Amino acid sequence: MKWTGRFSNYNAASLRKDLISGCIVGIVAIPLGMAFAIASGVKPEYGLYTTIIAGILISLLGGSRFQIGGPTGAFIPILLAIVLQYGYENLLIAGFLAGIFLVLMGLLRLGTLIKFIPRPVTIGFTAGIAVTIFSGQIGNFLGLTGIKRHEYFHENMKEIALQFHTLNFYSLLTAAICLAALLLTPKFLPKIPGSLVGILVSTLAAAWLFPGKVTTIGSAYGAIPGGLPSLHPLTLSWGSVVPMLQPALIIALLGSIESLLSAVVADGMTGTRHNSNRELIGQGLANIAAPLFGGIPATGAIARTATNIKNGAVSPFSGIIHGIVVLLIVALFAPYASNIPLASMAPILMVVAWNMSERKAFAHMLKTRTGDTLVLLVTFLLTVFTTLTTAVEVGLVLAVVLFVKRMGELLTVDKVLPDLASGKEKVRPHMVTEDHDCPQVSIFTVDGPLFFGASQAFDQFVSQIEDGMLRVVLIRMGKVPFMDTTGEANFTALVKRLHKAGITVLVSGLRVQPHKLMDKTGCYETIGEANFFENTGEALTHALGIINADKCRGCRHFAFRECAGLCGAEPERKPLPELTGTRVRDGQVPV
Repeated sequence: MKWTGRFSNYNAASLRKDLISGCIVGIVAIPLGMAFAIASGVKPEYGLYTTIIAGILISLLGGSRFQIGGPTGAFIPILLAIVLQYGYENLLIAGFLAGIFLVLMGLLRLGTLIKFIPRPVTIGFTAGIAVTIFSGQIGNFLGLTGIKRHEYFHENMKEIALQFHTLNFYSLLTAAICLAALLLTPKFLPKIPGSLVGILVSTLAAAWLFPGKVTTIGSAYGAIPGGLPSLHPLTLSWGSVVPMLQPALIIALLGSIESLLSAVVADGMTGTRHNSNRELIGQGLANIAAPLFGGIPATGAIARTATNIKNGAVSPFSGIIHGIVVLLIVALFAPYASNIPLASMAPILMVVAWNMSERKAFAHMLKTRTGDTLVLLVTFLLTVFTTLTTAVEVGLVLAVVLFVKRMGELLTVDKVLPDLASGKEKVRPHMVTEDHDCPQVSIFTVDGPLFFGASQAFDQFVSQIEDGMLRVVLIRMGKVPFMDTTGEANFTALVKRLHKAGITVLVSGLRVQPHKLMDKTGCYETIGEANFFENTGEALTHALGIINADKCRGCRHFAFRECAGLCGAEPERKPLPELTGTRVRDGQVPV
């Protein structure tokens, strides 16, 4: 999508709509930016700086017309883990490196590959993140003091239990007021952001009814500085960059998934199409710039993007305006934000966690009780009880293993007995026709991909081939859509084995991809071009010519079709050679 295309037919009415939507989204983004930063273990102003810088650059340089970027809840567990383990300065380095990774992903045109991440993995870690966010706010909701933040879920739950005796009823009341405002505002004042109403009402209530009784942003983190964010140079060295490579890669992968999911949601709401690779480049440049001003990693925010669209946005200018609005409010009203109670921030993040939990999709996938259910549960539990990195890695590996297993089970090999008199095949496998059953011809139908995961079915293939008077083996491959090198090696070994026993191999219905692979590896030449046919009928006609050209292996006088074994002679049996040293099993090269 070209830049000019995103501003086609732009006029004064479009500008007015962008101004309205940009202002509304900017107001919504302020409490969220601070809340996400606090939950990630950094000062609230860093969330605001991210909203300003990354928000403007993502709209300016990204590939989606309506995308709103900034800090999101999805990043909270991984960012908090980095802060706890490496510190804030290294978090900035990780975010900077993640930006570089995102730019490279866009330049390498990997944007379309993100959609191939299995849905159970995405739902699993998203639900796990939601649980982590929700549980992480219990302490602030209850006003507990002396809470130490830990990386793991069970340690944080233990910490809450140990400090439960410090429960602050004033904080609990403040949080309850904010939560009530969050839930009731959409019903009675749908045009006004519920988070803004909740913050204002609960902050005023705490200040007037019980001043000094609850912990505020100012008392916990100091006053929020006003004005423009200052330049924050990064100290890059080999020792600081190398440890951050893996966290940066996870940030980049998670950011790419979230941003492209958000762009897809925007496409569905507006009927437009985003440029996924350009979106990744825009996200990358934004994440390179944000740490230089103290900002944390950012990505596309689904809820704010949807809010942007619902309020009439028509171009990326609304996202730019949203960043400018946040900048102006920070410059003018930052000191007032220091009075916001932490208990007021907790319900906002809890509602965010609830909305992002994918609870309906999670429950639906549990009901299926398939391999996807296992992937979902493993990814979810590992996200909650270990780390997001571990969860994604194990979830992807498990999904791939189960996929290979399912694909291997799809391959079937059916033996079909031919009707040689009519030149037609019987449609039902294993049907015995006394008049026309010929032991010199065997037909096999291969159905499914022939690849390394299908070795068990291939063994079944081999076991159905009998020795004795067998003269021709016809293999129907019209239902083999794909063949890999392992499958080709197994197939070639079988062909050579049959050739060694004096048996001709015919192939019918070979599709494009297996044909190209067999041609490259020499299997096509081994079988012989004359032994490939488009349909089974032609192949059977050729098989008839082969067996009628020979004398009966029993009486040595009549062609077998004429003799039909009536001479009573015992057929000459030539056993098939053992297949040793040539099979390639499960991707292993034979020795």
